[in-house]
Amino acid sequence: MTKDVLISVSGMQFGPDVAGEKVEVITKGNYYKKKNKHYLLYDEVTEGIEGVTKNLVKFDDKVFQLTKSGVTNVNMLFEENKRNITNYITPFGSIMIGIDARQIEVDEEQDRISIRIDYALDVNYEHLANCEIRMDIASKSEEAFSLDTAMKH
Repeated sequence: MTKDVLISVSGMQFGPDVAGEKVEVITKGNYYKKKNKHYLLYDEVTEGIEGVTKNLVKFDDKVFQLTKSGVTNVNMLFEENKRNITNYITPFGSIMIGIDARQIEVDEEQDRISIRIDYALDVNYEHLANCEIRMDIASKSEEAFSLDTAMKH
């Protein structure tokens, strides 16, 4: 895997008050691996809000950690069969969220890594939705990578 990567992040939420709409972002980032842990750095822009959120993702096949700093601030920890609680700070205020990861799948190839996380999300200790995150990371130099491929995962 090269340092310069293309990242596709998509998410779905399913619940009584949630329509199940898919949200997807495709962006450039930097990747490296150190002591059997994968690291991913990328910037995120929120539509209608000035400023940037820096994202640091650290993962292996058992734990996925997302730290955001900037416009939004949070440290989200996904561990299979474990509930983690964190404070999510947004420009509109902060909320307490709970993450109960049911399954984390990491599929690693030479020039691509695919991640799927299935989890329950609660807000202020009340179940909000069952969610899924999919992340595709591919070397920018990978000729076979295309935005169409990223959107299919």
